[in-house]
Amino acid sequence: MPNNLPLQGQQIVLTGTKMTHSVSSKITTLGGKVFHLPLITVQEVVQSEDRQLIKQAIKYEWLIFTSQNAVQAFANKLERLQQTKEDCLAKIAVVGEKTAQALEKLGFTIDFIPSTYSADTFVKEFPLHVGQLKSCLFLKGSLAKDTIKEGLPFPVKEWIVYETIQTTEHVPVLKELLKQSQEVTVIFASPSAVEVFAKHIAPEIGWNGFTVAAIGHVTETALQNVGTTVDIKPAKYTMMAIIDELAKRKEL
Repeated sequence: MPNNLPLQGQQIVLTGTKMTHSVSSKITTLGGKVFHLPLITVQEVVQSEDRQLIKQAIKYEWLIFTSQNAVQAFANKLERLQQTKEDCLAKIAVVGEKTAQALEKLGFTIDFIPSTYSADTFVKEFPLHVGQLKSCLFLKGSLAKDTIKEGLPFPVKEWIVYETIQTTEHVPVLKELLKQSQEVTVIFASPSAVEVFAKHIAPEIGWNGFTVAAIGHVTETALQNVGTTVDIKPAKYTMMAIIDELAKRKEL
């Protein structure tokens, strides 16, 4: 491998629930080494009312998704309850490129996506696109904020389809990596991952000696609230944009 690649010698830590092949491949192609050490995990919320809820969901005017985890939980429910994409009459709104791609893989058409992948931008742009709605359902995780429900100028029903669970399984490995390596970047994609790091790693390791990267201003704020400086937060809220920014930074 050439020794002049932009991420040569860099250790890139992903703390979110997912690591796509495209992201890991890009990091290694640029010379970096990738570590997937999630600080959170997710699981679908299954309840006795799911059959009734899924039948109601597919009849809404619009369904809103802000995460791949919600898409996966929705897909699980459709399959388990013997509903199909063709049964869904609703239009689809998403926040995020990967969320859109996850739905498209299931055969859905994306009818709206905001110019910036954030809930704050979504609640500004979505009403201009749809006007006044009679029925709108937000499929979300247990820790999702109220930005969409409170920010839209029409009633929004919410359905918690998955829960986020903090995990310390990879904390020892991450601690050792930060102790032994000089060139480490830790990428945070959620406030929950920040909270786990702040509680279980920062008291021993601190926040210095490695690069802190954040996806989105909500995660950036969470990092600032625990007293650290965010080194990288790209304008586009995606993992690929983080890698691009990191590569540019190392080339300087």
